[in-house]
Amino acid sequence: MTKKRAAPPVNNLVDDRLRAAEKFLHEQIPITRAMGLRVMANDENGFVIEAPVALNSNHLRTAFGGSINAVATLAAYGFLWLELDDAAVHVVVAESSIRFLRPVRETIRAHCRRPAESELELFRVELRDNGKGRITLRVEVIEYGETAAEFEGLFVARSA
Repeated sequence: MTKKRAAPPVNNLVDDRLRAAEKFLHEQIPITRAMGLRVMANDENGFVIEAPVALNSNHLRTAFGGSINAVATLAAYGFLWLELDDAAVHVVVAESSIRFLRPVRETIRAHCRRPAESELELFRVELRDNGKGRITLRVEVIEYGETAAEFEGLFVARSA
């Protein structure tokens, strides 16, 4: 009698993808290790990463603006990396802007909001048909339930 192998629990698959994303970022973008960057979530609402202020502080012991910008950029980049799930596609940020609204004191937590499915589909079609796709992604940096920064970036993906 042959036993069927049970499919791995969904949570294990999600955890594996999050660990793979974090490993990729640490290996391909070494500064993420020094920043203490951790991948926290990826679901229907978007992609979340965080980094401690203790490793990313300024002279006031709040989060350094450059670190906030980097974590926000990496949240959008990580979202696309997981969404595309294709090592042969190269992703770069072409243009970005950030608004700093309040200091971050403990944890830089960046949430890349999942774009509308129609935007993602247009991006995928451009990439498939032209070997290059563009998409604008938005990220909020949130601490204690309040928005501390708002990031918007134009990302370009290119088939290798």
